This record gives sequence, C-alpha cells and structure tokens, in this order.
Amino acid sequence: MMTLAHISDIHLSPLPRPSLKDLASKRITGWLNWQLSRARMMRRDTLSALIAHLKSHQPDMTAVTGDLVNLALDEETARAANWLSALGKPETVCAIPGNHDAYVSGALPVALSAYGPYMSGETLDENPFPYVRRFGQVALVGLSSAVATLPFVAAGRLGREQIARCARILKLLGDAGYFRVVMIHHPPNHELARSRRLGLWDGPDFRTALKENGAELVLHGHTHLSSINSIPGADNEIPVIGVAAASSAPEGHDAPGRYNLFRIERVGKQWSCMMREYGYQRIGDEIALRLQMRIY
Repeated sequence: MMTLAHISDIHLSPLPRPSLKDLASKRITGWLNWQLSRARMMRRDTLSALIAHLKSHQPDMTAVTGDLVNLALDEETARAANWLSALGKPETVCAIPGNHDAYVSGALPVALSAYGPYMSGETLDENPFPYVRRFGQVALVGLSSAVATLPFVAAGRLGREQIARCARILKLLGDAGYFRVVMIHHPPNHELARSRRLGLWDGPDFRTALKENGAELVLHGHTHLSSINSIPGADNEIPVIGVAAASSAPEGHDAPGRYNLFRIERVGKQWSCMMREYGYQRIGDEIALRLQMRIY
C-alpha cells in the first residue's frame, strides 16, 4: 500500500520586491495582478496550516504539481527551494514546474537547478522530463508543461518529443504491472482547456498518448479548482484529478486551499485507489475532510 498526497499552485508569499529591471518584462502584468488581488488571496498562513495538516497523515510521497512561485524572481525560487526542503526530503517529495515557474525566458533552467532532486528521477535519456519515481509497484511520472509565454497567456506545452518519451515510459511501466500516476501542471481534459490562452496547447496529442498506452491516474493543478474528470485510456477511463491552490485563503475564494490524499493498494490482481480531499471551507479557518470516494 502507498499513501500519496497531492498539492499544487503554492504561489509562495509574500512577494519579494522586484527591481525595475525585473519589471521590464511580462513580470509587470503579474506584479500588478499580485498587488490588485492575489496578495489578498494567496496567503502564507493558509498554506502553512494546510501543510501541517497534510503532514499529520505521514504520506509516503507528496506530489507538487507546479506553480511554486509567482513571477519567477531569483529570490522567489530560492525561497521555494527552502520550502520544498521543509516539506520533506527528495525521497518523499516530487515536484514538477508550472507556468509561473517558467514565467519569463530563462527562468525554468534556474528553477530546475534550484529544486534539483525534487524535480528529477529516472529518465530515458539526458532529457529531464518525463522523470519516474517508483515506490513499490506505484510509479509517478513527472512531466513539464511549463513554457515562457507572452503577457496575459498562461498556456502550456509538452512538445512532441516529451510526449513520445512519456508514451514509451507508460508502455514500459504498464507492461511491468505498475500503477502509473502522471503528474502534469496543465489539465489534459478537453473540457478544462478553457482557451488557447490558458490551456495545454498539445493536449490532443497528449490524450492520444494516454489512450494508446494507458495510465491509472492523472494529477494536475493550474485551474485553482478541485475537479474530478476522466479521459479515455488503453483499457479503462483514466481518472483526472485537479486540486485547488494550496495557498488560497478561505475568505472570498470559491475554492480555498485543499489537498488530496490517495491510498493506493493492490487487492489480489486488481488495483484500488481511495481518494480523500481535505481543505478549508468558505467560512472559517477549519481544515476538514470534504470528500471521500473510490476513484479506481
């Protein structure tokens, strides 16, 4: 049996003071958005209490599906690396980047260097993604849909080569009998793409790879909403689970901070996966069990 926790969209606060040089880019729009709304919505105390609650369950692995920072400032990235180390050791925490981690050109390599073993694992070749983390017969496959985009665009892209590597990995793991958990920041569902400005640009190609090779579970963030969907797999529908932003304050937000906990175990020749969602209500500061269901 394995207990897997899932959190996403950390958006660490407070935001460091950017220089004028920092703001001479797409960061100016993100900085204005932070000043006007996100500074009130993304709170460090909300995040800290949620993480303390998560840790009380002592999960075997915690998956973080992107957006650790806001403007990808160097100081933010350094803080996020420290935050990951406080969350747990690399053996028990794996993360992937989101669009905010690659907010401007050149930011993603800096982030990958800072996060090091938290965003790495077994790979097919010298390319860092997809990487694989194995825990018993459960395998987590970490993808990167993080790309630098123009102002007001928060879309993602995997790229043809990464999708091909992912397809091969899923086939190998499936043939070996692993329970395959795919981690991606942008949701792969057609109905969650929302628009070309926000969605996964090569979502159709990625869905084809999943349909042909299969997976048991897909975890994502990006929408700042909790969601349960599915997409066609090789043999069965693949559950696609999104989670609300971990730092979203309870007051004035439709989906305040939450995390999911999955209990994955093999029963005879079949896999079973139970999901529990914990998080804040829209009123008050209590963290409660909001949902419990079998998803696989």
